[in-house]
Amino acid sequence: MSNQNNSRFFGGKGYYIALILCVCAIGISGYVYSTRNNASKPASDAPVLASEEVPVSVKQPTEAKPETVPTQTVEPVTEKLATCRPVEGEVLSQYAAECLSYNETTRDWRTHTGIDIGAAPGTAVAAAADGEVYTVYDDEKMGTTVVIRHEGGYTTKYSSLAAETNVVPGETVKMGQTIGCVGTTALMEASLGDHVHFSVTKNDAVMDPEEFFAE
Repeated sequence: MSNQNNSRFFGGKGYYIALILCVCAIGISGYVYSTRNNASKPASDAPVLASEEVPVSVKQPTEAKPETVPTQTVEPVTEKLATCRPVEGEVLSQYAAECLSYNETTRDWRTHTGIDIGAAPGTAVAAAADGEVYTVYDDEKMGTTVVIRHEGGYTTKYSSLAAETNVVPGETVKMGQTIGCVGTTALMEASLGDHVHFSVTKNDAVMDPEEFFAE
């Protein structure tokens, strides 16, 4: 009796239950499909990752080249040559290498490539600068003479000295060192009395001794 009632129940309502189950199954399947489909497509408004950004072409800065600085020639610094007068006294005859001066002894006009400094006989005559004695000799016209070579191409000459000198060739002398004494041995300048004839050359060219003292 109960089996028949169940058959009727399922026979009448079983159709609707089956229909509902099918609808549910279709809905679930559609939901799953839609979820998977949406997951495979990126959202249109999703932010673009930094790695996906299109790089902008930027001009790379060029390396700055150092400016070329012109080289300057530096002149070597040379120390000034210390000098002093060979003897203190009155200048009796001036330097006159570019003009003629009158010579009282020879009574004529001629050039004068030095200066004549008057002083008492026997007065010490000093080396005008540091140097080396080049030669000592007796000149038939200018008397006892000492020649000293110095740095910078300078050469100094001391004439009309007393016969005996205090230096010999090859000797190193200092500025102010006594090399001889005032005399009257220069026959060509005998009218001047006791004096020293002092002359200077630079690179073998005569120069005014006053300029040498100012060097």
